[in-house]
Amino acid sequence: MPDWRMSDFDGRTVLVTGASGGIGGATVRQLVRAGAEVIASGRSEESLAAIVEETGARPLPFDLTSEDSIRTALDGVDLWGVVNCGGFGGEIATPTETDIAVFDQVINVNARGALLVIKYAARTMQRLGRGGSIVNVSSQASLVALPGHISYGSSKAALDNITRVSALELGKDGIRVNSVNPTVVMTPMSAWYWGREDIERPFLEAMPLGRWATEDEIAAPIVFLLSDAASMITGVSLPIDGGYSCR
Repeated sequence: MPDWRMSDFDGRTVLVTGASGGIGGATVRQLVRAGAEVIASGRSEESLAAIVEETGARPLPFDLTSEDSIRTALDGVDLWGVVNCGGFGGEIATPTETDIAVFDQVINVNARGALLVIKYAARTMQRLGRGGSIVNVSSQASLVALPGHISYGSSKAALDNITRVSALELGKDGIRVNSVNPTVVMTPMSAWYWGREDIERPFLEAMPLGRWATEDEIAAPIVFLLSDAASMITGVSLPIDGGYSCR
């Protein structure tokens, strides 16, 4: 009988992009506690210093907008799992106001960058022949229309499709691919918009659970989807949004 414990990550190496951020950092911490060998990626060694010192994860900085940077960084790195958590928020703008240069940058990081990580990580997983698991950090903005989120929502909708097609293509290799679609985690970076009373109150009133998520509440389902406890789950987009998208 298989052991379905979520802590069964012994001997498994998991790459987490965006590891210097809130959700990425929480995911690194939970994976380390679960016994995984974690590779923490971000834009620079400096940005990763705190999470590396705290957890003992191995730093591996690379540029999500550069295929050469990703290819070089992942060359020869044996991986069992990936968490695509690196991202760029872009702007709050309507379709008629959006800056297309910003739109392009958001797509470049959130969708293209994640696809490039999958491209080179999956080749390693195929070479090793042990299967694996990939979790893409998407957003509730891909599931429902949010005002001002034309760029961010579009990039995450593209990421959800990357998830589904990757699950279809890589399943034969025993590689599962899923996404999580979180609501807002209230941080100083998000408070400038989501903390405004005219934005926060109606949004939370429309959410069945009526509160913001915590970083650990997003990281825990990520670790679950990586684990053997989710061994028959692939191709899903899992809302972690307090029920907002079920309205």
